[in-house]
Amino acid sequence: MLALGAASLLAASAVAPTAVAAPAESRPSVVLDWYDTTARTIAAAGAPTQVTNSRTWAVSWLAGARAGREVPAGVDRGDYQDAALASAVHSSLVALVPTRTEQLDAAFRRTLDGIPDGPAEDRGVAAGEREARSVLASREGDGLDPASVDAPFTVPPAAPGVWQPTPPAYAPATQYGNRVARPFVLAAPDQFRLGPPPALDSRRYRSDLAEVRAYGTADSTRRTAHQTETANFWYGSSLTLYTEPLRVALSRSAGSVEERAKLVALFHIASVDTQIATSDSKYAYLRWRPVTAIRTGAIDPDPDWTPLHNTPAHPDYPSGHNTFAGAAEEILSALTGPRTAPFELISPTAPGVTREYTDWHRLTAENVDARILSGIHTRSADESGVALGKKVAAYVLGASGRLLR
Repeated sequence: MLALGAASLLAASAVAPTAVAAPAESRPSVVLDWYDTTARTIAAAGAPTQVTNSRTWAVSWLAGARAGREVPAGVDRGDYQDAALASAVHSSLVALVPTRTEQLDAAFRRTLDGIPDGPAEDRGVAAGEREARSVLASREGDGLDPASVDAPFTVPPAAPGVWQPTPPAYAPATQYGNRVARPFVLAAPDQFRLGPPPALDSRRYRSDLAEVRAYGTADSTRRTAHQTETANFWYGSSLTLYTEPLRVALSRSAGSVEERAKLVALFHIASVDTQIATSDSKYAYLRWRPVTAIRTGAIDPDPDWTPLHNTPAHPDYPSGHNTFAGAAEEILSALTGPRTAPFELISPTAPGVTREYTDWHRLTAENVDARILSGIHTRSADESGVALGKKVAAYVLGASGRLLR
């Protein structure tokens, strides 16, 4: 009952060779330049809420993908698409992160310096500015600003299975406002609402709780050193942790500027809509976190039980890390294939640790285990989260033609 399904997978993983470099390009990649510029912009001056930063990525790169989709006759295609992408992402980021205008303007000048002056550059810049204005206007008032995302939530009275603020901070609930935000593609936040979590008197619930009790406690004697490393590695922001895997996929893509911009746009649009759907299910069911269940529940209560990591301030079901992972895997597998040459990944919450991967599913599998090993989610919350993320991402992919016009 306590067996951790992916333990054997993690133990069996072997050290892979160094990542294979992307093929050289005839000139510096404007797509990668602006990917890195977007990442630096958000790292330096992003919002305090992850979904708001995902929205910044989605808006900027949706504008970029749209700007380069139709190339006017009589101009160089590559020059036009490079100028259009840079202009769209630049204009969007200046509007959304104005404190970085100086740095963004400098990056834009560097891009234009590498494109021959003439109609292709001029018309590409105009197209990018036009699409940025259009996408920004379409997302006005979508409820994904930090104040709306973290709208106040009234905690219900304590009862078996019902979420309560968790130790040590007992902080107010976060991300409640996501469930009423406007998605990019979903018809409504509850379009893919999950079925209810396992009943408190079910065998699955008892199994879930026993697993996290044994493997997720701070002083666990069952958790191996490698498993503790897994918990630490995936503890941070999903957006931060997946920035490099997406860049790897982007750098190895042989697609056009438009196709590569589409990859980034759809990845982040799926991420935003998945985070909205996640909060819908979380606050529909209000399932308590393991620390509350173990300390105060009816099954062998232990008031001193403490998880390896502090529990985030929102309900257990489903796991947001795993909805993000499921959506990411679905988009990357659909647009780049399920496997890739080996690549290395580091994490800000596991200093000095480098892990190597050759497929997108392994990232998901480690996320599932990590939240149990951290003591902050049940396996049901994790596995249901992956399924939800995949459903939302598949729907976004199906709507991509309409989305990108």
